[in-house]
Amino acid sequence: MANTTSGTSTFGKTFAIDDIIEEAYERIGIRGVAGYQLKTARRSLNILFQEWANRGIHLWEIADGYLTLVAGTNEYIGYRSSGDGTSTLLNSAGAALYGTDDIFEASYRSSAGTTSQSDSPLTKISRSTYSALSNKLAQGQPSQYWVQRFIDRVTITLYTTPSARIQFYYMSRIEDAGSYTNAADVPYFYIPCMCAGLAYYLSLKYSPERTQNLKLLYEDELLRAEAADGSSNSTYITPKSYYPSI
Repeated sequence: MANTTSGTSTFGKTFAIDDIIEEAYERIGIRGVAGYQLKTARRSLNILFQEWANRGIHLWEIADGYLTLVAGTNEYIGYRSSGDGTSTLLNSAGAALYGTDDIFEASYRSSAGTTSQSDSPLTKISRSTYSALSNKLAQGQPSQYWVQRFIDRVTITLYTTPSARIQFYYMSRIEDAGSYTNAADVPYFYIPCMCAGLAYYLSLKYSPERTQNLKLLYEDELLRAEAADGSSNSTYITPKSYYPSI
């Protein structure tokens, strides 16, 4: 028999929410779930996604966007959804950007979209640093920005008040589970820890005697997923010379 493979690699894309829930329930010894068991598992899955966000940066949710700046305006808003308001943050395609969780890096871009465009990095500052600035409406080329994260929106405030364009990298929120036929908004290498995490969460409700073992498995799977997240880059190590005072 020929050693024939499937020729596809779409498991993560076709692994639907109801399959994820079924896998998690089987890990705690429950089969044939329906009704409220599906509803409570989907809720737990959304809580799990939020818990991942609290643990740190997930590189698959990072993308670039920009601001078309308005002269004399120093605050711009990215809303959680279009129902909360109209975002003034834009994605790389120029559409309003929703679901932004944080802005990590930003630069002032002059002559955007031309061969002579130039970026000047901006420094991210804290609320207290921004509060200490004396004239927050002073106009000129921005050199600093600070971010406020609210329930329904994220704002980016620039100093000084600009008149050109800001390019930035942001992290968006992991999408809700939604319909049971949806795929999860996670990359394939997070599938094992997603199933392990949901099984751990469900064990708190249905199988507490398995909770400790499932928690250890979940944390182990999560460490491997976080190690696989992102891309490798070169590392340079330079020895440091130390000359003690004599």
